[in-house]
Amino acid sequence: MPVQLLPASAAAFAPRASSVNVVLGSKVEPWLTQTLKRINRIKRPLNSVPQHQRCLTETLSSPNAIWTLASLMLAKAPDSELRKDSNPLIEAIFNYQLVHLEAYIVHVDMVLRNEVAYKLTPDTIEALIEYHKDIHCVNAKVNTYDWSEKEQQCKKLHEDFIQAVNKFVFRTHVSALEGLEEDGAGELLSGKSEEVKTSVMALIKPLLPPPPRIVDVVRQPPLLPSSPANASMWSQPPTPSSLPAPVESWRVLPSSPSVTSSSADSSNTPIWAAMSMSEVQIPSPPPAYSQPYSTASLFYSPMVSSPIPHLPLPSMLAPQCGVSVGYNSFGWDRYQEYQSTM
Repeated sequence: MPVQLLPASAAAFAPRASSVNVVLGSKVEPWLTQTLKRINRIKRPLNSVPQHQRCLTETLSSPNAIWTLASLMLAKAPDSELRKDSNPLIEAIFNYQLVHLEAYIVHVDMVLRNEVAYKLTPDTIEALIEYHKDIHCVNAKVNTYDWSEKEQQCKKLHEDFIQAVNKFVFRTHVSALEGLEEDGAGELLSGKSEEVKTSVMALIKPLLPPPPRIVDVVRQPPLLPSSPANASMWSQPPTPSSLPAPVESWRVLPSSPSVTSSSADSSNTPIWAAMSMSEVQIPSPPPAYSQPYSTASLFYSPMVSSPIPHLPLPSMLAPQCGVSVGYNSFGWDRYQEYQSTM
């Protein structure tokens, strides 16, 4: 990208130079020759590049070579002092003013960038600074809430605008010189005035208050279950009164027909508790014994009022019946008959 070359007269707060910096190429465009012939009252020879350069430099360096870039409609007073009227035309006449953005040419480049650079006149800069201070800053103070550094922030806002408007340089294509008039004055053509308005109004910044402070909400960490302060949040163990009523156990029927239900219910203590090991004869091989079938295990019974009576083994009933303990003497040899009858 070519380097942007601007003379010292384009710097901020720099006075207008006595001569405009004009750089032409090795060949002059026909439209420039026709423009210079049109604005010159005295016919001057324009047969070479130096003659074009000399004529253009003298024309643009004239004190009367002031260009009107655009016109802005600005308020005359703050919003609180504006006149209210039912007729919009009267309101516009008494409340608004037309500020012309006037500038002079500081640089013409037809070699590198093919551009023309304009700088605002001191009168235009002063008018914009006055509007910014007396109207824009006043409206900004009213339309924003108060904070501790509001006055300093508004002052800094105005100082930044002063710097920006003095540095402002508008650049456009060299074809803008077609709007050149007598004595070097001119006016922008082809809708370039809207670009100037947009660029100048972008220099007027709003007054931005500081963002609200974010307050950190301190949340108490959740307590552990063992903490007494939060003990009510945890379920207490059920009390005995809340337990269901005890369910009566099912009666267990003996699997052997020789043992009656009356003998099973008569005593809860096992019969063989008083017998010694010498009195007990264990059959060889021991008979297969199956646990009596019961549906009591299918039901939930948290509390049982009385223990389930223990049933004696068949081999333990022999001494009380008065018969010898044996496999065939107890009647197990007739087990198939009982099974068939059942």
